[in-house]
Amino acid sequence: MDINITITAFYASLLALLFIGLSFNIIRLRFQLKIGLGDGGDPSLIKAIRIHGNFSEYMPLALILLAGLELNGVDSLWVHIFGSILFLGRISHAIGLSLSIGTSKPRVFGVISMFLVLLMLAIANIYAFVS
Repeated sequence: MDINITITAFYASLLALLFIGLSFNIIRLRFQLKIGLGDGGDPSLIKAIRIHGNFSEYMPLALILLAGLELNGVDSLWVHIFGSILFLGRISHAIGLSLSIGTSKPRVFGVISMFLVLLMLAIANIYAFVS
């Protein structure tokens, strides 16, 4: 049996590039604002830190679940669908929060897609376990 998670690795790599971009945005703001530690009370830095933090909080679990799905032998099309929605949702969330700290369509899409993907991946992995 060939065990691999190449599709998950692909989406993890795309998400890593996004993570690096979010990190560089914080670094850029720190240099620009001359704030070495914390947020200095600056709204733009606070927002950038939360966008990065939100990404950091959800991505490990989502990628573990995606890898579980792939390892459980689910059709690769489904792994791509979930991986794509995950990636596009994270981009949308970051864009939405960059536009406004309030509600925005991209942010709502990002949040809903994240929770739907987590829910569907959890259900699919539980189903694979019990069947």
